[in-house]
Amino acid sequence: MRAFIASAMGVTCAAALVLPLAAPAGAAPDTTVTAKTETADPTEGSGSTQSLPLAPLPAASTRTTDAPTVERGLPRRDVRPFSLVGVVWNDADVELNGTVQVRTRATGTTHWSDWQELETHNAEHGADPGTAERDSGNVRGSTAPLWVGDSDGVEVRVSPEVTDVRDGGSGASVPLPDGLRLELVDPGKDPQQLPAAGPGAAADGGDSRAPSSEALVLPALSKAQTEAESEAEDDVAPGAKPYIGPRPSIITRKGWGADETLRESAFVYTKSVKAAFIHHTATGNSYTCSQAASVLRGIYRYHVTSSGWRDIGYNFAVDKCGNIYEGRAGGVTKAVQGAHTLGFNADTMGIAVLGTFTTSKPPTAVVDAVAKLTAWKLGLFGADPSGSTTLVSGGGNRFQKGAKVTLKVISGHRDGFVTECPGARLYEKLGTARTSSAQLQGR
Repeated sequence: MRAFIASAMGVTCAAALVLPLAAPAGAAPDTTVTAKTETADPTEGSGSTQSLPLAPLPAASTRTTDAPTVERGLPRRDVRPFSLVGVVWNDADVELNGTVQVRTRATGTTHWSDWQELETHNAEHGADPGTAERDSGNVRGSTAPLWVGDSDGVEVRVSPEVTDVRDGGSGASVPLPDGLRLELVDPGKDPQQLPAAGPGAAADGGDSRAPSSEALVLPALSKAQTEAESEAEDDVAPGAKPYIGPRPSIITRKGWGADETLRESAFVYTKSVKAAFIHHTATGNSYTCSQAASVLRGIYRYHVTSSGWRDIGYNFAVDKCGNIYEGRAGGVTKAVQGAHTLGFNADTMGIAVLGTFTTSKPPTAVVDAVAKLTAWKLGLFGADPSGSTTLVSGGGNRFQKGAKVTLKVISGHRDGFVTECPGARLYEKLGTARTSSAQLQGR
C-alpha cells in the first residue's frame, strides 16, 4: 500500500504442553533487552539476520515536480539465503513518510520478483509508551516485515514523500529517518519432531528461558476437561468456570522452533485478560501452511533482533489453515503483557493472523480458530466474547493516555488505534467470531 504523510487512516498493521511458568502471579522485573545485529555466517539451522545499511541512490525526478528527490536503497546484490525482509531505522519515534519497495531473487535461480511494498507504518505495533520495554533505548523504528520465501538476492529502494505543490506544498522531499538498514532474516530450520510429553508432564524447573516441557503441541481438551483443569488453577477467576470454551490444540514455542536465547529471560504480567485484539501481520499470503512455523520464527527474530523488543509482540498467532501458535513466552494461561496494540497492551491479549487481509478474504478456518482461542483464553478470566469491557488507554492516536475506553471484548486493532489493521476483510468477520466464541463458552 502507498504510504503517505501524517495520514493515520493509511496506517496498516504492519504471528508441547506449556503449563504456567514458575514466575510469581504479579509482574516480574521489567528488565531490558539488548538488540542484536548479526552479520557472521549463522550456526547450522539456527537462523540469522543480515543487517545492511542503505545508501543514497542516484537522484530521480518526482511525478509532481522537477526537483530531485534522494532515494536510499541497495542495488541488486547477492546475499546469504533469507526468507523475510524488513527495514529499520534508529529512532522509533520517527515516522518513515515514504515508500519502501523490495524485489528478491529465488534461491538458486535467476528469477527476480516484481517490486513489493513493505508497510511503512508499523509503530502501532509495539510496547506502550512509558513501559520499560518501550523506553529501553533498544527499540528501533521499523516497517512491517514481508515474507518473500527462500531468496539469495535482493534490491531495495526507499522513496521519501514529496509535498505536492498543487496542494500548497513546497515540492520538497520529507527527510527520511537516520540509520536506515535492510534486515534480511533467515528463520532457520524447523525443529526436529521430538516425541511429545504427555498431558501430565511436569514443568521444567530449570533455566527460565527453557520451555516448560518438551511437548511440541498442547493437545485439545473437551469443554468438561477444560473446566476440570481450570479448577486446579489458582489464578483463574472463580466466576469464569461455567463459561470456559474447550481448549484448542496449540503449537508451542518449542513446536514452532523459537530460539529461546534470543528473547529476554524475564516475563511481565498484567492483572487480567479483559479483551482480545485481532491483527494481521501484513507479511503477505504467499506462504504455505507447512511454512507457517518459519514465518513465525522470522517475525520473532525480526521483532527481537531487528526491532529491539523483548520477545515477539503477539500473544498468539493463527495461520491461514487455522493452526494456533503460542506467541510471547510466559505461559499460555497467564496474562502475559504483549506488544501488539499500542496503548492497550495491559489486560489484553493480541492474536495475529499470519497474512494480509486488506483485500483478501480470510479462510473460514481462520475465523473458527480465533473463536476457539478466545472462547478458551477469555473464559479463563471471566470475559464474555460477545460483550464489552472498559480499558484504560496507555496513549495512542485514537485515545489519549489515561482515557477510559469501552471496547468490544473481541476487537480489531483499528478499534484501539487509527489503523487499517487487521485488514478490512478480516475485520468484517469479527462479528462471526464473537458469536461463535460465546457459543463455545456455553453462553
